[in-house]
Amino acid sequence: MAAYRWKSFFEDEDRPEKPRRYGVTEIRGPNYSLFSQNVLEDIFESMGQFVDGLKFSGGSYSLMPQNYIKKVTDIARRHDIYVSTGDWGEHWLRKGPSVVKEYIEECKRLGFDTIELDAGSLEIPEEALLRYIRMIKSGGLKVKPEFAVKFNKADLPVSEDRAFGAYIMPRPRSYDFVEDVDLLIRRAERCLEAGADMIMIDAEDICQHAESLRADVIAKIIGRLGVEKTMFEASDAKTSEWFIRQYGPKVNLFVDRSQVMDLECLRGRSAGKNHMSVLSSSYLLF
Repeated sequence: MAAYRWKSFFEDEDRPEKPRRYGVTEIRGPNYSLFSQNVLEDIFESMGQFVDGLKFSGGSYSLMPQNYIKKVTDIARRHDIYVSTGDWGEHWLRKGPSVVKEYIEECKRLGFDTIELDAGSLEIPEEALLRYIRMIKSGGLKVKPEFAVKFNKADLPVSEDRAFGAYIMPRPRSYDFVEDVDLLIRRAERCLEAGADMIMIDAEDICQHAESLRADVIAKIIGRLGVEKTMFEASDAKTSEWFIRQYGPKVNLFVDRSQVMDLECLRGRSAGKNHMSVLSSSYLLF
């Protein structure tokens, strides 16, 4: 009778056991649709060793009873899974430092481990963002600023030579897309220096769809910030596969809970959507 030795985590394989500093898989919590605590229990019981974090996306926890949130965070903690607030804090942080302290204490009371800050939505001076990061860290929680690359249209007039006084039919103006990735990296570096634990990169405009993925922008961000300090949102399985093939199993990804098993297969030694790759090299013992 064959005995299967399932995947184990070692430094010489794809990444170590939890808690991990890299190769992190964060999943989306209740957002577009609610699911019960039993569903969470099933996910964590069956795939908990492959899940590092749970994020309440889109401020979904603000619509839930506090006792439900506390039960969810307790379940996650039993499986060594951190819980992130998602990008909701900006609705409170604009009100000033005194409210920030109350928000930090409330997050701690509900069992959150990480506060995510949407740097774009906050619309506050950079020094204020850095001050909030330090406040969250001193309050005993981890902090993960979120950045998005924006592509702004620069309206460029069409220039051409013409004879003096000659009439030329008007032509549409041309546009050039100006990306602010260098500004993003500079701000992210300052956040890391202030104590941020990781930088979250929003999928919009750079990796929302595999067919329009901006590999040049991603390479620049990882090249400056490092693969261990960045997390990318992978909107679908094809995007996850691209990240693993390009940057290996140590890349940090935020995915839907339905992608966890396939992502773990991709992180295995034999990259590809092949469930045998979750087994160690000598997976079949007789």
